[in-house]
Amino acid sequence: MVKIIASSVRKGNVLEVEGKLYVVLTAQNFHPGKGTPVTQIDMRRISDGVKVSERYRTTEQVERAFVEDREHNFLYEDGEGFHFMNPESYDQLTMSHDDIGDLKAYLQEGMTVILSVHEGVAIAIDLPRHVTLEIAETEPVVKGQTASSSYKPAILSNGIRTLVPPHISAGTRVVIATEDGSYVERAKD
Repeated sequence: MVKIIASSVRKGNVLEVEGKLYVVLTAQNFHPGKGTPVTQIDMRRISDGVKVSERYRTTEQVERAFVEDREHNFLYEDGEGFHFMNPESYDQLTMSHDDIGDLKAYLQEGMTVILSVHEGVAIAIDLPRHVTLEIAETEPVVKGQTASSSYKPAILSNGIRTLVPPHISAGTRVVIATEDGSYVERAKD
């Protein structure tokens, strides 16, 4: 175990609190005008999926668990969960539907992801920052509409809703940020 200060905790880190492992969902630092700065950490207990919210002084020490981050390829999804394979050793790991959560919409067959493994169990996933998806449907282009910052709603091939520039039409491949589902650019392929 490694002790780190609370203000340096980031999303995806694995912490050990009172003998149990937690994966960090969000970590925010608050600096009030008066009083001590604090770090608000929302975590999910790995053993049973219970979500916990803790507040630490930013200089307080927390224990970070030793986790091995390794590249894995996404194979497929079935009733058991999501299956991944280590491209070097061909070992396969499975993550439950609860562990993947909303990120499942961005998983594509053969995609390379980073899995955090603790004692042979996959406990967290880190997707590539951007994925390329196709626009399934969107409003038609309005003639004479300026190319200002006006965005229109669109539905991607994975069912996620996002906002795209007016010149993007259905069938266009676009690059989407996996962090928040926002439009980045038109795909170059």
